[in-house]
Amino acid sequence: MKTRKLTRRNILAAGGVAAASTLAAPAIAQNRLSWKMITAWPKNFPGLGTGAQRIADAITEMSEGQLSIKLYAAGELVPPLEVFDAVAQGTAEMGHSAPAYWTGKNKSFAFFAVVPGGLVAQEQNAWVAYGGGQELWDETYGEYGLKAWPAGNTGTQMGGWFNKEINSPDDLNGLRMRIPGLAGEVINRAGGLAVNIPGGEIMTSMQSGVVDAVEFAGPWTDLAFGFHKVAKYYYGPGFQEPGPSLELIINRRLWDELPRHLQKIVEHASASENQRMLSEFTAGNAASLEVLVRDHGITPQKMPDDVIRKLRAISEEVLEETAELGDLNRRIYESWSKFRAQAAALAPFTEQGALNQRDL
Repeated sequence: MKTRKLTRRNILAAGGVAAASTLAAPAIAQNRLSWKMITAWPKNFPGLGTGAQRIADAITEMSEGQLSIKLYAAGELVPPLEVFDAVAQGTAEMGHSAPAYWTGKNKSFAFFAVVPGGLVAQEQNAWVAYGGGQELWDETYGEYGLKAWPAGNTGTQMGGWFNKEINSPDDLNGLRMRIPGLAGEVINRAGGLAVNIPGGEIMTSMQSGVVDAVEFAGPWTDLAFGFHKVAKYYYGPGFQEPGPSLELIINRRLWDELPRHLQKIVEHASASENQRMLSEFTAGNAASLEVLVRDHGITPQKMPDDVIRKLRAISEEVLEETAELGDLNRRIYESWSKFRAQAAALAPFTEQGALNQRDL
């Protein structure tokens, strides 16, 4: 009897916290949510597919099953290039993809992933988190009923695999290349033909001659695809994606209905994977490049300077033109441009300078 009174006094002294927890537990158990995550990547594909799975697992585990996420790889529920629309329509509650895939809807989406001549991964993360990028992302995706965050980064990508050597800008004429986003428009204006093909179809497209060149990410993913079997010219770094950010997208109505503690879990899982994937790609690319060189006789090359200069000049034109598409597009371009100028002024005294010193 004394024990019961003591327990009651302790509960009341604690402001009823224990009692509240006891009452809340059945409600939590009765309101478990099961969500689908669709992706633009092949199942368990290195870095991309496995990274998306880690996000799904982390949300499920951290919420103790209150928000359970089941992942569907590209093509299992919807085609890879329909992730955006499927999440907006509620076919799936969330998705993992790349903003650059959706520039057909709004060219400025590319700034939330990466643009030619843009920001490296560390700079991209800084602009989104502290330079106003996230607020602009919320505004523009909000028009489509979506919410998104950075959820992975491959780091600086390679220029790609080519079935012919590139010695001058003239060699780009007539080149059919798998390359998405605004970089595809740059290739078109340089005389080539850009084709947007999802990852799972790139290898067969190269084998069948649908495209003459492909870019995807870096040595780690390229080795997994086996691009070295169908092309011998490997160029890098790429002009197109210096630090591409991937995204976790969620149906905005469903996001707004989530309890705050579940929202925080989703945000944390996304942010954690954003850094983890970048580290994993850095390690995977380093090891895979060694394999490509040692075991497959691949010698990576740099694009000639005059080719890069032409592509960069066209890139600046393409980026500037996005500002003419509307008020929101202009604000995205101006915010991003201001941050890029600040980052460029800092770079010689930080990572860029340190890398140059390392090569002395």
